[in-house]
Amino acid sequence: MDRKQFISLTGLTGFSTLAGGLFNRCSNPVDIENQNGPARIRFEKYKLDLWHDWTITRGTATYKENVFVYYERDGITGVGEAGHMTAAGQDADQTILALGKLIPLYKESPPFQYFDLPEKVNQIMPGPVPAKAALDMALMDWIGKKINLPLYKYFGLNPGSNIKTSFSIGRDTPEIMKQKVKEAAPYHILKIKLTNQNDEEVVQTIRSVTDKPIRVDINEGWTDKEEALRKIEWMAQNGVELIEQPMPVQMLDETAWLKDRSPIPIVADEAVHISSDVVHISEAYDGINIKLMKSGGLVEAYKMCILARVLGLDIMIGCMTESSVAISAAVQLQPFARWLDLDGNLLVRNDPFHGAEFEDGHWN
Repeated sequence: MDRKQFISLTGLTGFSTLAGGLFNRCSNPVDIENQNGPARIRFEKYKLDLWHDWTITRGTATYKENVFVYYERDGITGVGEAGHMTAAGQDADQTILALGKLIPLYKESPPFQYFDLPEKVNQIMPGPVPAKAALDMALMDWIGKKINLPLYKYFGLNPGSNIKTSFSIGRDTPEIMKQKVKEAAPYHILKIKLTNQNDEEVVQTIRSVTDKPIRVDINEGWTDKEEALRKIEWMAQNGVELIEQPMPVQMLDETAWLKDRSPIPIVADEAVHISSDVVHISEAYDGINIKLMKSGGLVEAYKMCILARVLGLDIMIGCMTESSVAISAAVQLQPFARWLDLDGNLLVRNDPFHGAEFEDGHWN
């Protein structure tokens, strides 16, 4: 039975979830029925400076301005983070406005009745809004600290999978790109951002200084399926192991055609945000890239992982440019993944937090 037959028989749309914590733990006894009044939620804006200019199909950035959210209750503080797709028009000020609309819901909701919160939040504010992820992340961190259990243990996942993460090389001059590759010596896999301009030359530039596996992200940059297939076949012969979002989201039929002929996996990124998207795109891609900033947090991301597994889709856990807060949260889901792209905090000069440990190309 293929995915399409399975979907038509089951009407599958999602799964229930459990969640746990992220970072520091405490040994407070758990009383999920009697919490002391509403939560106190505060936030702050913070500028993350990048080691290098960051260029993709949609533009160039030298820094990212993220928003950190703090969920406080019973003497415990959970921390969340909102990162932004600045080239898509998102910014920290928009997140702060969104938080003003969403915080009352989180303040008054019993913390252990979190399952329905993503749906309630989507009714207030649909779409990929980073404020959702920050609030969800902060609450899940608080819950983990309250029950003294990290998220991966609550999921029953094996944390010892040691999946190697890719390290992203943004588009730049050949000389600077070569220097970036040299600086990426601790990382076993490289990810290249292409723009549909001199794509083969960019791959050749990287190949001239390393034989490491390469992953390629096009960010919807190709629009001709025949040309895309020719490029993919060439890249596969030059050590590229997957292609992420090669064509625009709306070109689903063309992407399915490409997937059926591609010698390497085609992975959805912009085409999949939340669990309801997974079924819709499942016939056109080999896998999905799950990012907390798109899903709206850990609860929805967990649903997406379960659904992707059932549909036979491979999973990449990815990120935006983020600090150790959001990266440490995403690391809790890594046992679900075939691929990891969790390098957002490694691109930042002034990470204000310390979370998951990076060692020998993978996260602990």
